[in-house]
Amino acid sequence: MQQFFKFIFASCLGTLLAIFAMTFLFGGLAASLGKRAEKVDVKSNSVLKLTLSDPIPEKTNNMAPTGTFDFSSLSDSPLGLTDMVKTIEAAKDDDNIKGIYMELSEPSGGMATMSVLRDALEDFKESGKFIIAFGNYYTQGGYYMASVADKVYLNPIGPLMMQGFAAQVPFFKNMLDEWGIKAQVYYAGKFKSATEPFRRTNMSEENRLQVSEYLNEGYDMFLEDMAKSRGKTVSELKQIVNDYSIRKSEDAVTYGLVDELMYKDQVLDVLRDKLGLEDDDKIEGISIKKYHKAAKKKTDFSIKNKIAVVYAEGSIVDGQGETGNIGGDRYAKIIRKIREDDKVKAIVLRVNSGGGSALASEIILRELQQAKEDGKNVVVSMGDVAASGGYYIACEGDKIFAEPNTITGSIGVFGLLPGLNKFMKDEIGITFDTVKTGQYATLGSPFFDVSAAEGKLVQQSVDDIYETFKQRVSAGRDMTVEDVDKIAQGRVWTGQKASTIGLVDELGGLNDAIAAAAELADLESYRVKEYPQTKEPLQQLMDELTGNKDNAKAYTQAHIKAQLGDEFYQYYQRAKEIKEMQGIQARMPFMIEIK
Repeated sequence: MQQFFKFIFASCLGTLLAIFAMTFLFGGLAASLGKRAEKVDVKSNSVLKLTLSDPIPEKTNNMAPTGTFDFSSLSDSPLGLTDMVKTIEAAKDDDNIKGIYMELSEPSGGMATMSVLRDALEDFKESGKFIIAFGNYYTQGGYYMASVADKVYLNPIGPLMMQGFAAQVPFFKNMLDEWGIKAQVYYAGKFKSATEPFRRTNMSEENRLQVSEYLNEGYDMFLEDMAKSRGKTVSELKQIVNDYSIRKSEDAVTYGLVDELMYKDQVLDVLRDKLGLEDDDKIEGISIKKYHKAAKKKTDFSIKNKIAVVYAEGSIVDGQGETGNIGGDRYAKIIRKIREDDKVKAIVLRVNSGGGSALASEIILRELQQAKEDGKNVVVSMGDVAASGGYYIACEGDKIFAEPNTITGSIGVFGLLPGLNKFMKDEIGITFDTVKTGQYATLGSPFFDVSAAEGKLVQQSVDDIYETFKQRVSAGRDMTVEDVDKIAQGRVWTGQKASTIGLVDELGGLNDAIAAAAELADLESYRVKEYPQTKEPLQQLMDELTGNKDNAKAYTQAHIKAQLGDEFYQYYQRAKEIKEMQGIQARMPFMIEIK
């Protein structure tokens, strides 16, 4: 009888806990839904607030979750670059928005992303409205964005970290040798340095040359923008950086990079003065995410002709992929649906990818080729990166646009087969033996060394795909294969340089590409339809709760990122991508960011 009551008590307790959990969950969901449905009211005399602390995808919500879960995140989609620019443009013409206030200590984004946003802010200033920037400190990326402001303020003891650009490449060969792991590497292109960390302990001369060139070109563009805003010359800024002249906050004022040293409350007083407010009056601030909801224009569905904008961002992977990457099969299906839609007259492919699977890249390119055969023009717009596989899917566009500081090219491929037999034997005590029906039956197994014959076979496969890659570029860019080979070899170029060697047609952004697509399709009126159709955070959570494996995986990655932080997560992500590689890869050799 005693045991019976124990079971009854346990069942009741479990039921009560389940009811409590469900009440909490659905209460949070209801609150999130209420917040989503809340009408955004933009009050007069408002200030648009910009922080850029969150990762910026190309398309709103087109990325995996980026942090630990909370209910507020369900109503707060990651705002994409395209929507950010549109929102700033809307604020320019909105009489209720009097100016922009930026807190930009350490923004998140690549070089091209930051320059696109900076251009949008420059355009905003033409309205005569003010921009004020404040930082408790500024990284180089933070100051790059802040320098566009009419006034730049810095915390009195906050650092301004102007050090110049540096490429830091980790090499794993000694570690792998120590562990008895053999990296069996095959590549095509003398500049294709993606495999160097596994076969060398330092950079090759070819890699050092290409990194030096793109780094210095990007650095010059970076300095040119800031010099123009601050009324200085590039040589003056270079001297300040090279001498490490900004050693304390007062130096930033002395050298004219910051206007005044102030605490945040003092800067807010400056804002009040700009807005004509009294000392204790509340500043009507509105975040760019919230303002986007109010400023978003309604689609005019009476316009029948459409231009499809396909956002291809993240690694290119085989199969369906997941939110935040480019699954070959998933994107082929998207493009197939677009080309079968008679109302779509042209396609703009927006690429922000360092590449990945060569097979997935070919699958995507094939659908784009068929779209062109069906009479739809394809125009390419490049973001931060459109290199290796990212260039592969772009190369046959009727017209290719890139930002000056886009990283592109890297026309080359590689294969990587890990050899774990020595590690397994020495570290774990496991050995392997085999019975084969043919000499190549264990090719690809990590537990047997690649034989000379197998290695020759893999290298031939790499060489064949490299030749195919060059042929695709040759057909798309109207060049001979020999001329392509001279600028290929896995070499990385800036968009500015790529426009002089035939890999890119024009320098410009997404709006330029859309305008070019409209002109090629002879369209006077059209509406833009964006792909892929992304799910809101609430939908992603419900998918996870109902067993959707892709989104459960995405939230797992978000938790890992929250624990590691941005700096170390990128290395984890790189290792994860290497682990998941299948077949020959067309992938960028390094990670690029502004610090």
